[in-house]
Amino acid sequence: MTILRHVIRFIVAALVLMFIGFLVPGFSISGFWTALFAAVVIAAIGWGIEALFGNRISPYNRGIIGFLVSVAVIYFTQFLVAGFRVTILGALIAALLIGVVDLFIPIKSRLNLGDGNDGQRQKT
Repeated sequence: MTILRHVIRFIVAALVLMFIGFLVPGFSISGFWTALFAAVVIAAIGWGIEALFGNRISPYNRGIIGFLVSVAVIYFTQFLVAGFRVTILGALIAALLIGVVDLFIPIKSRLNLGDGNDGQRQKT
């Protein structure tokens, strides 16, 4: 992935966090730069969890464990980012809404999730 793609991804994530902060009670972000920093922190914590425990417990996994890890990551982020406050209920609702948004704006391309050859099977 190029650097421009990462920058765009974090900007979109910051906008999603700001939108969720507008909608969800118990979830507040003081501004765009706070949302951008929170998006980077959430991504870094998610990457760390995935590196430690593998894809089964990843916040990006679609199962209930991934959902609960997402809630914990969102809740824990408030202790690292000034101007970002969230309650447990706010983190639950935010993780649910982020999951719904991720259905329409996926982080990873569906073609790149396969066996490393852009989703095409090799003939044997």
